[in-house]
Amino acid sequence: MITENAKPPVCRITDYSKYLYEKKKKEKEIKANTVKTVIKEIRFGPNTDDHDFQFKLKHAKKFLEEGSKVKAYVHFRGRAIVFKERGELLLLTFAQELEDLGKVESMPKLEGKRMFIFIAPKSTKSK
Repeated sequence: MITENAKPPVCRITDYSKYLYEKKKKEKEIKANTVKTVIKEIRFGPNTDDHDFQFKLKHAKKFLEEGSKVKAYVHFRGRAIVFKERGELLLLTFAQELEDLGKVESMPKLEGKRMFIFIAPKSTKSK
């Protein structure tokens, strides 16, 4: 190891395997301290009833309080793709209900047979 800032430069002889071990240990510690983002999915149908909506809303609130992101989507099966507006309205209502706990990352977007929306928690828990 060479210390560049010292005058005159100082060189220290070390065991290379010990150096690799310490480097690996530091990397492992850094990896352990990183925050892992968890995405929870909630599935709706275009004709989801009010009671089912409230039930899934309660789960989404719990997920956001835990600090997880929520991916809510409406899955259109068969000819139900005709009711795109109904699905979009459902997702916007869902986002509006969760406004106090989370913020919308992306507006409802249709990809294939699914229309989805991402909601991230507003504040993460401080340890």
